[in-house]
Amino acid sequence: MLKKSSYLLRIYYEDTDLAGIVYYANYLKFIERARSEMLKESSVDQIDLFKRGYFFVVVSLRANYLKPAYFADSLEVITEVEKINGASIILKQTVLRSEQELFEASIRLALLDKFGKAVRLPANIRQLLRS
Repeated sequence: MLKKSSYLLRIYYEDTDLAGIVYYANYLKFIERARSEMLKESSVDQIDLFKRGYFFVVVSLRANYLKPAYFADSLEVITEVEKINGASIILKQTVLRSEQELFEASIRLALLDKFGKAVRLPANIRQLLRS
């Protein structure tokens, strides 16, 4: 079974546009935070990786905006590892208000070395991303 995690957040005024709806680009910030938390919960130490010359990058992203979120909403971001490839991870991320889906995204992360070359995911990271 692959890793699945939950991240809770509240919408602040600064997250909204003139109409009081969450600005579309902020969903990318929300899912980035949730991905970072999922990796941390999984004991994948991104700071240690970086010190050793490795880092994750977003290679591709497909997003669907389903319904708006508003100021003061409480949201949950569900992050699920869907597939672990040689040098990349495919994640599904869903933003919910209660049980209602507001946003969904499919993200492919790749692990790069300090020269920007894709490298195979280490066995320990593969294991940590399985729950």
